[in-house]
Amino acid sequence: MEMAGIGTLLLIFTITFLVTFWMRKRRQPGTPPGPYPLPLLGNILQIDFKNIVNEFVQLGSRYGPVSMLYLLQKPVVVLNGYDAVREAFVENGEVFSDRGKLGITEKAFNGYGVAFSSGDRWKLMRRFSLSTLKNFGMGKKSLEARVQEEAKCLAEEFQKRGGVPFDPTFLLSLAVSNVICSIVFDERFDYEDKEFLSKLALIQETFRIVSSPWAQIFDLAPNLIMHVPGPHQKVFKNIDNLREYVTGKVKLHEKTLDKNCPRDFIDCFLIKMLQEKDNPTTEFNYDNLFATVMNLFFAGTETTSTTLRYALLILLKYPDIRKKIYDEIGKVTGQSRCPTLEDRLKMPYTDAVVHEIQRFVDIAPLGLPHSTNQDTKLRGYHIPKGTTVFSMLTSILKDDKYFKDPLKFDPRHFLDDQGNLKKSEAFTPFSIGKRACIGEGLARMEIFLFLTSIIQLFDLKCNMEPEDIDISPVPNSGSNVPRPYMLYVIQH
Repeated sequence: MEMAGIGTLLLIFTITFLVTFWMRKRRQPGTPPGPYPLPLLGNILQIDFKNIVNEFVQLGSRYGPVSMLYLLQKPVVVLNGYDAVREAFVENGEVFSDRGKLGITEKAFNGYGVAFSSGDRWKLMRRFSLSTLKNFGMGKKSLEARVQEEAKCLAEEFQKRGGVPFDPTFLLSLAVSNVICSIVFDERFDYEDKEFLSKLALIQETFRIVSSPWAQIFDLAPNLIMHVPGPHQKVFKNIDNLREYVTGKVKLHEKTLDKNCPRDFIDCFLIKMLQEKDNPTTEFNYDNLFATVMNLFFAGTETTSTTLRYALLILLKYPDIRKKIYDEIGKVTGQSRCPTLEDRLKMPYTDAVVHEIQRFVDIAPLGLPHSTNQDTKLRGYHIPKGTTVFSMLTSILKDDKYFKDPLKFDPRHFLDDQGNLKKSEAFTPFSIGKRACIGEGLARMEIFLFLTSIIQLFDLKCNMEPEDIDISPVPNSGSNVPRPYMLYVIQH
């Protein structure tokens, strides 16, 4: 009995100690409001990970634009609304510029590359990547010509299928990926290239898993879950496969490298590696090369191709909008030439539709997580160093303060009373601040040129009546993707 009593007292003492420790840690003065956390578990039992986007938006509705919760013992700040996100990422951009650690990407890339690094490494990789992308045509006529040529190839593939229904997913991914391939590898791939198709399938599968609720669950205890079966094992297997593929490309580049005449992104990186070969702390190494190349591929393929796939579904649902775009293109370019970026200025309705597509589809509602690199204050709240910060881009893109009917697809959100394009500061599909997407210019170019080229040449049809087409995203995902559909085209 005495031993049992001592055991009970020890158990009570241990529990009391843990709860007290947790409460002291939790109740740091001045931290943002949020749901009351449980000892050790935090708020994980209160969160529906299958609907994490809505959970975080509701958190803002209940506790305000700056709120906090705990995933186990990990503090997470959630920002809702344009003003709070701008105050953090623009006005205090340096403090909020670190990348929040995501379990799967951390294990896959170990903090290397432009997308998932922080501090000086990130600044160096971002500066180099932006400069190199610009040198290879981003924002210039030379890259526009590449996109136009790829748009012609895509149109040929559409035409081959004639009036036969097909899933456009892979064709759109191939077209968009070929543009980034021309920058990274200095080559494009045939639409029937089996090896390239297989690598693209790996990228799509990896993106789907990383965007799923499973990624959030993995992030809770990555060192533990790493050793058990699950979708994450497929991610790491795919990354290893892609690493082998990219390594092969790098070796071929090394054999044929001309330091005075770089052909692509890989050449430029290899030249920097040679220039800094005697620097023991250089960031120009194979780890950063592979990770940055993969970052460019994931960001430059999946988000843009998914936006285009969603765009076609929306235009299938709204044939009147599609007809207005076709008529506007005809007035500006006719059928004799393909659309250009300069034409965008003369196509305000089409440009408004493209903006509205990006706003409505809301591809990355959570954004990528940031992290604070020092103790700071936001809206008067204390944010400790190393706190993960999610910016709910969806709360900006769907804010009725900026968009009259945010849950409805309506190009008038970006048109003034005279029918001219109306810009909005709340148009943030690429995020804002120091860590905004480096490929924004390329993505916007591709979406406009690919979409107008398709509408110029084809009438779009599917096996459903417009009123039966569901343009809500596939449920239970951390990113918004369209529901599957079959498309068929008729040449104008």
